[in-house]
Amino acid sequence: MSPLAPLKHALAAVLATTHDALAALGVSADSAVTWVLGIASLVVLVRLLLLPFVIHGVRQAHAGARARPHLKGITERYRGRTDAESLRAHMDERRAVSAEHGVSRLGCLPVLVQLPVWLALYHLVSDVAHGTAVGAMGPGLVSSFGAASLVGVSLAGHGYLGSGGLHLAVVAGLALTAAALSYVTQRFVVAPNTSVEGMPEAMVAAQRIMPVMSAGGMLLAGGVVPVALLVYWVCSSTWTLGQSAAIARWWPTPGTAAAARHVMA
Repeated sequence: MSPLAPLKHALAAVLATTHDALAALGVSADSAVTWVLGIASLVVLVRLLLLPFVIHGVRQAHAGARARPHLKGITERYRGRTDAESLRAHMDERRAVSAEHGVSRLGCLPVLVQLPVWLALYHLVSDVAHGTAVGAMGPGLVSSFGAASLVGVSLAGHGYLGSGGLHLAVVAGLALTAAALSYVTQRFVVAPNTSVEGMPEAMVAAQRIMPVMSAGGMLLAGGVVPVALLVYWVCSSTWTLGQSAAIARWWPTPGTAAAARHVMA
């Protein structure tokens, strides 16, 4: 059994429950609108549950930014000193500064915790779109999902070159929307709120090309993944943009361009 199976089954139960609730309210059970709303609801629920980890990540970013000048000073003071006593003193001072500013050695833990959830959600939507039953998403619901069409384009459809111009327009429109949301988030929201002081030049360069790489990856993937996954990406990217903008506006990382704008506002 896949390590993601329990998470996929839990998310499948949420998707099935959301579908049934919308159908009970009078929305057509086989309508693409019902399934799109179900995917959107699933994204919102998952992202709300992950908010405590996001908050922890923001606090760690702030702590790291406050500690960075002190850590840089310590590094400069011990530069070139390679004897055992100096190395030990260097590490002791770094640990003391990190503890003083609240920098956790498990700073990457929030991302590591969230990653399996994102992967499970991705694989759930992909499996269902490919006609595979997952937990509460039994054969009947999977069949309904596969039969649903978005302005004539099946949610289980693949690629840019499908059945005519309408298929191309829908798939390309969704892929372009997801790519644009990703680019705007990375280029105009995340980058100005990321401290690069003291960061190796290679990492700074990687951050500069990240928006293009992220958007380009989505455009390429749009040619092979199911339409349902593109819907999921649009919903998830919309949330990410809003969440990142709120953080940059009200809780910017100290020492960044976003923080400078916050002070001037």
